[in-house]
Amino acid sequence: MNTPSDRLVCSDTPLIPVRNLNEHVYCPRLAYLMWVQGEFAHNEFTVDGTIRHRRVDAGGGALPEHPEEDTKVHARSVSLSSDLLGITAKIDLVEGEGTTATPVDYKRGKRPHVAGGAYDPERVQLCAQGLLLREHGFDCDHGVLYFAASRERVHIPFDESLITRTLKAIEELKACAACGEVPPPLEDSPKCPHCSLVGICLPDEVRFLAHLPVQPRPIFPTIDSGLPLYVQSPRAWVRKDGGRLVIEEKKEAVAETRLGEVSQVVLYGNATLTTPALHECLRRQIPVTWLSYGGWFMGHTVSTGHRNVETRTHQYRRSFESDTCLKLARRWVVAKIANCRTLLRRNWRGDGAEGKAPKEILQTMQGDMRQAMRAPSLEGLLGEEGAGASRYFQHFGRMLRREDGPGMGFDFTTRNRRPPRDPINAMLSFAYAMLTREWTVTLAAVGLDPYRGFYHQPRFGRPALALDMMEPFRPLVADSTVLTAVNNGEVQPDDFVHAAGSCNLTDSGRKRFIAAFERRMQQEVTHPIFKYKVTYRQLFEVQARLLIRFLSGEIPMYPNFVTR
Repeated sequence: MNTPSDRLVCSDTPLIPVRNLNEHVYCPRLAYLMWVQGEFAHNEFTVDGTIRHRRVDAGGGALPEHPEEDTKVHARSVSLSSDLLGITAKIDLVEGEGTTATPVDYKRGKRPHVAGGAYDPERVQLCAQGLLLREHGFDCDHGVLYFAASRERVHIPFDESLITRTLKAIEELKACAACGEVPPPLEDSPKCPHCSLVGICLPDEVRFLAHLPVQPRPIFPTIDSGLPLYVQSPRAWVRKDGGRLVIEEKKEAVAETRLGEVSQVVLYGNATLTTPALHECLRRQIPVTWLSYGGWFMGHTVSTGHRNVETRTHQYRRSFESDTCLKLARRWVVAKIANCRTLLRRNWRGDGAEGKAPKEILQTMQGDMRQAMRAPSLEGLLGEEGAGASRYFQHFGRMLRREDGPGMGFDFTTRNRRPPRDPINAMLSFAYAMLTREWTVTLAAVGLDPYRGFYHQPRFGRPALALDMMEPFRPLVADSTVLTAVNNGEVQPDDFVHAAGSCNLTDSGRKRFIAAFERRMQQEVTHPIFKYKVTYRQLFEVQARLLIRFLSGEIPMYPNFVTR
């Protein structure tokens, strides 16, 4: 039988984790995303597998260096590597006697009744573990797959065909990583809906936007696993207690929440987060956002950051292409004006035929969209966007309730900021700051740099890409939240303080406004292109990942979200 040294040559490629060989045989795109780009997301299957592996993962066992003939081998969680093979593995269990060893790999499901005793990905992974044992001086001619759900052990012989398939998989994954291009998605595969990375890979969406005949199936993005924790009181002290975050004021607990239910921590003003609590947030990949007392976004704290260097490389490279910047910027501005037009059409309360927005206003905004799409430069586009925004805010007050009841006492004439001088402008500025924070956290979570944009030019401390991506969502999320809070009477005129020509929400008013914003972020909408339903927070992740696919060249154009 040929030895691995006859077929492989050592290279500078990092050692391939054997589990990624399994993924490569299962789906080359999945292996590339996980190994090369550092993507990972849990689903019910991966969590169940992690739980079932707790016993073997706690081993940290070692094999005898000079085993004698009668030496029994029974070691859990054995780590082995080989520069010659170019692979590394943590073997669940190694059994044997003397110089004979057998790898045992634990699987969460039931034994499949197929030829060979198991599917190819599992057989290749097990065979790679056997090759590592051979490299370390053991005789190994078979392995065992233990299926936890059915409690069955399946004997897998390491014959010539399986060894050849395993070595070929190693070479293929090395070549795939070296080429620097993510493999195409599987074609209408039943594997995709059950994959934990389906919300990152976007297989149907990529093929659909590449003009292939496929209807995207619903996806399940990964960022929507919890809700933000807002801490507003300047006297608040947030500490960790086991698996909980406890909020104290004057050394008395006023609220608490489980860490598993928190997606991010948002701190206003001088609210304090203890070091142990911050460390636990970093371990759990929970970002911490810091805002001024008035709600201005100051920054956020994350762990070591996303490992996907390729994504940022594509982003930086494309951000220096003036043609790419202009194309993206035009579409963002057009989508923003289109969504502003839709908001006016849906919520018009001013004069007009049958209470509808006058046709001339809607037609003029359509003209603004055409002009923006023809803008010859970013500077010209800024002018077109300013004209469209001015026209929109001229009529913004027509969407506020005027009769006695909710909304009474609010008025709006023009948009102003820094500082906002009236309640409506104060809420708009606060909503835009919250939207900027949401986009900054989302972009950082998917591996993009929130500070390197295409339309908004880089400035110190300004999240330019977050400002780019939020443009179409200003009317849909921020402006809509303001209208809801006012027209439903959730915020009243006495929920504001006025000082030195500026206006701001009181603590109680801010709490109710944040609640309205969170309801909007959790509201489900139907994607106009893909036709499945997602919340706005999930939609942000979908759009961010679609931008990655565009920047990497997988799809011809970034599709904006435009509602009807």
